Amino acid sequence: MSGPAIGQAGKASSPRVVLGMLLVVYVFNFVDRQILAILAAPIQADLQLSDGEMGLLGGIAFALLYSTLAVPLAALADRTSRSWVITVSLVLWSGFTALCGLAQGFWHIFLARLGVGIGEAGGVAPSYALIGDYFPSEQRATALSVYSLGIPLGSAAGVLAGGYIAATVDWRLAFFAVGLGGLLIAPLFKLLVRDRPKPTGLGLPGSIAPSSPGLKATAAVLARKPSFWLLAFGAACSSMLGYGIAFWLPSLLMRSFGFDLVQASQFFGALLLLGGVAGVMAGGWLGDRLGHRDRAFYSWLPGAGFFLGAPLFALGISSSDAVMAFLLFLVPQALAYVWLGPVLSAVQHLVQPSARSTASALFLLINNLIGLGGGIYALGALSEFLAPFYGEEALRYSMLYALGLYGVAALLMSLAGPFLRRDWVDE
Repeated sequence: MSGPAIGQAGKASSPRVVLGMLLVVYVFNFVDRQILAILAAPIQADLQLSDGEMGLLGGIAFALLYSTLAVPLAALADRTSRSWVITVSLVLWSGFTALCGLAQGFWHIFLARLGVGIGEAGGVAPSYALIGDYFPSEQRATALSVYSLGIPLGSAAGVLAGGYIAATVDWRLAFFAVGLGGLLIAPLFKLLVRDRPKPTGLGLPGSIAPSSPGLKATAAVLARKPSFWLLAFGAACSSMLGYGIAFWLPSLLMRSFGFDLVQASQFFGALLLLGGVAGVMAGGWLGDRLGHRDRAFYSWLPGAGFFLGAPLFALGISSSDAVMAFLLFLVPQALAYVWLGPVLSAVQHLVQPSARSTASALFLLINNLIGLGGGIYALGALSEFLAPFYGEEALRYSMLYALGLYGVAALLMSLAGPFLRRDWVDE
């Protein structure tokens, strides 16, 4: 279990309070992360940036340190206090988000986004571990799905609020507003969320608590498990497409459908809320119920979602009617989120409980460095490459060509199922 909380009593918090506060922080995480997508058009116009440069800002500028620093910060959280690491991380990423509003050129905002990535590196993996500490195995996929609601809720909030503020005032104020919100919530989070008391080795007075394995030991355990690699690279392939579409869809709506900034934010925000929330919750509910009968379903269920989502996304991207496009996007948008609860729960069960933060961070290192770092830039760069052939429709074709990633993700998830039965660690 987690290490002792720094400066806190040993009494644990209520599981529902912990999950609720983690969800609030994750909403801010994705507001700060995704707000750049809806602000891309005004930022490009103001700072004279190309699609390739915007792809770097949305992808590698954030993902580089976010992915790599997550591993040592997660190891620190396993050995000290998960709640403290999350709190400090929230303060850091919120402050750097506000600094994005001061940018006067590409390198200014690039460095600020690096700072956002540094802060958010310490937020997610310790949160997964806290949920693993507070909720039993048979409820964990559902609990992780509730936490993962922060993705569609935070993304939608960033898109809607960012689009409205940028259209009515200025894109810089949008960064200031969301950054300040995160700074204000940090003290409340620390007050309400405590680490679980560290158990003694034998449950007897004076027993010595088992120590958390180090980064090297945890990595060695995971390296020997094929299920970890298949889950991580399967998720990474899906995330390349998922993050790419999430970042570039508002720009597609403005270029190919003639939307203004507010219309694009309303379209995309509604899509995230309706499709995203439904997909996240369905994935957790089905994952716990099917996975209880056969652990292979923790990867088979996401694989089915990717397989079914690809052709539906293609129909939505190819549509020329806004209403039809919304309806066609809705189901694959839900299917794109089904993987979160089952896969994140499965990763928690590949190691002993005291190594959960580190295991989650190693999973996120692969998923985010490839998916987040590569997907957004790849779609932007591909759009630039296709521009001489397709003109204003280049971004649309860039997305269509990238849909093959879902096929690869579906294959890897299907292969992971039998290995999960063998690699699973019971508590």
